[in-house]
Amino acid sequence: MPLLSQSLPSQPRCLPFSQAKRRTPLVQPLSHTTAIKRHGLSVCLASSNSHSMASNLVELPIFPLPLVLFPGAMLPLQIFEFRYRIMMHTLLQTDLRFGVLFSNPMPSSTDPSSGTVEVGCVAEVVKHQRLVDDRFFLICKGQERFRISHTLQTKPYMVAAVTWLEDRPPPDPKQGDDLENLASEVEGHMKDVIRLSNRLEGKKQDSQKADVDLRKGQFPTPFSFFVASTFEGAPREQQVLLELEDTAARLKRERDTLKSTLNYLTAASAVKDAFPSSP
Repeated sequence: MPLLSQSLPSQPRCLPFSQAKRRTPLVQPLSHTTAIKRHGLSVCLASSNSHSMASNLVELPIFPLPLVLFPGAMLPLQIFEFRYRIMMHTLLQTDLRFGVLFSNPMPSSTDPSSGTVEVGCVAEVVKHQRLVDDRFFLICKGQERFRISHTLQTKPYMVAAVTWLEDRPPPDPKQGDDLENLASEVEGHMKDVIRLSNRLEGKKQDSQKADVDLRKGQFPTPFSFFVASTFEGAPREQQVLLELEDTAARLKRERDTLKSTLNYLTAASAVKDAFPSSP
């Protein structure tokens, strides 16, 4: 979508991300008579019927990357491309947060999609270093998930109007126990996968680390994001997990994936035992 540079009465209004609060309330409603002017853009709200929708929109710079970021995950980045160096200069003056959106750089015949997705995760810069050649080294942490409503600009970098994405609460309070059981089951499968992977790689099992606490006191929802972040090398699957709005559905999908991995590792371990390699 080309850069918007004129008044668009049909487009809902959004709040610049640097002015949005990440804690309650996330976004303060705006007066329906107010226009936003940023990056050469003037967006006016023509109808008060769109006010409730507009109050939920946030303006967010977007950084497409060939990876999926999850809430709570750490992401090291090196910024060297000119347009994203411009973005960093802007963020340093406003808000050290931007949106990470998965982009498939090389679609194949088996996966012909362009890689364009609508759901991503906010990255907050927790450490940064600016080099003499104007490159940046960043350490970022995943925060809120978001869904793109519409694109505001594409040059020099993408800016979009987004809404926050959260998991729906269980309709039945008793399902809280089910989530705990699911999380414990997923943790158990993860431990088994780690144990068998180490065995196949010839790593000695440390008895003191054999029963490591993978959850570290996390509730089921953040734990489900942690598990998804470990599925490296499968960004499409990770994107599906990121977009799910149901913690139970995410944990069940992760459980099934880990069980399949565990079955494969068990078979590989049996083959290794039956046909040990020569010294």
